[in-house]
Amino acid sequence: MTPEDHAAAAAALLKAEESRVQIGLLTLQHPEMGMDDAYAVQNAIYRAKLAAGQKVIGWKIGLTSKAMQYALNIDIPDSGILFDDMAFENGATVPAGRFIQPRIEAEIAFVLKDAIGGENVTREDVIAATDFVAPSIEILDTRIVRQDKATGQTRKVFDTISDNAANAGIVLGAQKHKVDAFDLRWVGALTFRNGEIEETGLGAGVLNDPVESVVWLARRMAAYGQKIEPGQVILSGSFIRPVECPSGTRIHADFGAFGSVDINFD
Repeated sequence: MTPEDHAAAAAALLKAEESRVQIGLLTLQHPEMGMDDAYAVQNAIYRAKLAAGQKVIGWKIGLTSKAMQYALNIDIPDSGILFDDMAFENGATVPAGRFIQPRIEAEIAFVLKDAIGGENVTREDVIAATDFVAPSIEILDTRIVRQDKATGQTRKVFDTISDNAANAGIVLGAQKHKVDAFDLRWVGALTFRNGEIEETGLGAGVLNDPVESVVWLARRMAAYGQKIEPGQVILSGSFIRPVECPSGTRIHADFGAFGSVDINFD
């Protein structure tokens, strides 16, 4: 793809987000598309949102579980950017029409007190830089169709990365914990939709340890000349499958002693 292609794809995705009308698969339009192209599109969206006055509040990591990697035929996670208009209060209600096809995932969030960056970031660096960890819900949305009706082709990882890793919202639970207060591999969640349990999982599903997920992010960002800044929130990756959230959905994620998170959809 050319820089002009990257800019055009970013503009189309921004329009889709505003209009709530999905665009077609970028990988169908650009069969030659690769990982660098996908992050170039995401970066063009990032620049446009900054120019529009939005602020970065953190980062998300996706595709951290083996199941999701196998489904998309990749062997590495992906990442996206959290902007200030994506933050929802615990227990809030998402207005009808805010998103196109919202889904949620349960995750462990890291909030940093110090910056970290560089290709040699270690587990110890992440632990030292973490202010606290908290239960969280990520809201996903897709500005790209999940499947092309004419060909049957489904989204590829490059489509998802271009679309800011399907990122749409973040909900933090009220509980804050020191990073070493729990063995994060054993922190799990019972995720309920409208009072019925839908998904369960453990932190170990995230690259065997959510801390390692943040290490991966810091190293990946270094390749693009970026670093994680103090105060930013890192969604370390889901340990459940995405839960569909049509209008009228009530979500409760029970992390046990770690806390809980709620979000509703009008």
